[in-house]
Amino acid sequence: MARKVFSVIILSFVLFCFQAHGQKFVNEFLNIGVGARAHGMFGSVVASGSDGTSAYWNTAGMVDIENPLQINAMHANWFGGIANYDYVSIARKLGSDRKSVAAFSNTLNLIGPDGTVDYNRVTNFSASDYAGLFSYATSLGRNENLSVGGNIKVIHRSIGSFGKAWGFGADFGVRYKTDNLAFGLSARDITTTFNSWSFNLTEDEKKVFQTTGNEIPVSSTELTLPRLIAGAAYFDTRGNFSYLAEFDLNISTNGTKAGIISGKNLNIDPSLGIEVGYASRVFLRAGLGNMQTVINQTNTAKRVFEIQPNVGLGLKLGRLKVDYALANIGSVSGVLVSHIFSLGLDFAPKN
Repeated sequence: MARKVFSVIILSFVLFCFQAHGQKFVNEFLNIGVGARAHGMFGSVVASGSDGTSAYWNTAGMVDIENPLQINAMHANWFGGIANYDYVSIARKLGSDRKSVAAFSNTLNLIGPDGTVDYNRVTNFSASDYAGLFSYATSLGRNENLSVGGNIKVIHRSIGSFGKAWGFGADFGVRYKTDNLAFGLSARDITTTFNSWSFNLTEDEKKVFQTTGNEIPVSSTELTLPRLIAGAAYFDTRGNFSYLAEFDLNISTNGTKAGIISGKNLNIDPSLGIEVGYASRVFLRAGLGNMQTVINQTNTAKRVFEIQPNVGLGLKLGRLKVDYALANIGSVSGVLVSHIFSLGLDFAPKN
């Protein structure tokens, strides 16, 4: 019988700037990701993701949710303690004659120590972004190896009381899984996600923008261009040990000179994630990504190759999963400064 999953995801957090500079950074907050397990593998879970957080990484992976109720929560300490990002999701199987799941996820905040941005001659204010993802996934065929899914995104952004935006977009995911292999494809922003901004500034607020060297924002539309993430995973179990390795390619039209494979209008970012488990209880994880060539600080005429690592640890205690990742979001020279904690709880069916 085909597995069907329905999921609702709401993401929200606070930013510290007025607006993104350049189209490639529009809605960049949606690229941070959720779940300590995924972060420990540098987000290389497009093919292997299988819990409630799959609604973010690849919606098609939600079909692996089997228990009547699943709860996931995450706390991330970003940028060496400058910001916190909290996330929670609840997934529940619906009906008894078919496998279907409903889920609700919510990021509580990504906020600075005082929750506001303070500029001279401007009243304290906060800038916040919210994105709701309404997702659906289902298995295809009798053997259920192939699954597809998609979501519709509704985005709301606000800057104090003088700037607001609404946006809409859609994602699509597909996954094929066998006993030892999985292939995933996630098409983000396939409709070209847009934000429509409107501003209402007082004359005093306009003066502050001018005196601080900032452009006065005007009503406009931002566009997030489509991108494609393809992943291939291999997993195996030998005795008490389990092994998982996934290689992903993030393909976008935001061509940069720093990317390992880049052009004027094309950028390909590879990432690698590895997980080793023992007795289905203890898991060690590592990930590599953000591979790029940057200007050598001692010799600006040359460029050097850099790669960023992540590491993680997971414990499964019956129905409870505890995950931790140490990442380098906001780091300098590859230093790991961001801490991510996740909890997952499965409720088994009644006998």
